[in-house]
Amino acid sequence: MLEYQTTLKSRCSLSGIGVHSGKPVSIHFSPAEPDTGIVFQRIDEAGTGRVIRALASEVCQTDLCTALGDARGEYVATVEHLMAALLAVGIDNVVIEIDGTEVPVLDGSAIGFMDAFEQAGIATLAVKRRYIRVVKPVRVDNGGSWAEFRPYDGTRFEVDIDFDTPAIGRQALALDLNAGNFRKEVARARTFGFIKDVERLWAAGYALGSSLENSVVIGEDHKVINMEGLRYPDEFVRHKMLDAVGDLALAGARFIGCFRSYRGGHRLNAAALRHLLTDHSAYEIVETTRREQGRRAEMVAVSAPVYAPWTL
Repeated sequence: MLEYQTTLKSRCSLSGIGVHSGKPVSIHFSPAEPDTGIVFQRIDEAGTGRVIRALASEVCQTDLCTALGDARGEYVATVEHLMAALLAVGIDNVVIEIDGTEVPVLDGSAIGFMDAFEQAGIATLAVKRRYIRVVKPVRVDNGGSWAEFRPYDGTRFEVDIDFDTPAIGRQALALDLNAGNFRKEVARARTFGFIKDVERLWAAGYALGSSLENSVVIGEDHKVINMEGLRYPDEFVRHKMLDAVGDLALAGARFIGCFRSYRGGHRLNAAALRHLLTDHSAYEIVETTRREQGRRAEMVAVSAPVYAPWTL
């Protein structure tokens, strides 16, 4: 657990297309002051648009992706892969300028974002980092799906999926989150979909930028049609974990606890996070004590201002 907040050492940029909009977009990441958090700044032809904070309170849509802002006005969609990379590498503060409505999908995973952040470098700031520590279980159910937070000494994800196709079936993955194992085990897992759903999604305005270059596609014969195959034998559950990491990064601070889900998705992830943050008896805000040579740092509870990002 890092003691101090971080930001980027230098500005970096990426460009691509939105997986749902199909439109080109450029995105720029700049260092930020302590306690800025993750902030999106919409840039249009007229100049600077609305500032949108990457927080659970700003979630406006969870159908097939996570979007922040005003669904009928200015918003930023498909933030989950980017947010997962920021959480995994440990960046607390960054200003993100974006000239479109959707974060570029890149190759459908989080690895491009991780590479960009690590190349730009990470700077340590002189202000303590605060964590959200889960102190009692909270759970949400939706039919046969569920998600829950439980106390745990670390940041852990346990994701279980079950699809009615032999291409996926039931897959489960558990991971204690850090930059190294996220890069190795999760970051390269791509978004996925079914060829049978394409026309319906297009008609609804989704997946207009989806292709075999940024998505794993399962055909009518229940086989993966991408020529290169899968990056992991269980790439599907790994991508679902990637999505969960990104969705829970919207807490406004890293959580200490275990997140578990069965047949989850963006909507269930958002519901579980909101349930945690609205139950003030389920968590406490902590920071690390001063490190002493030969001793492990400990977490101590601290007072949180009423305007703290985790307050819902």
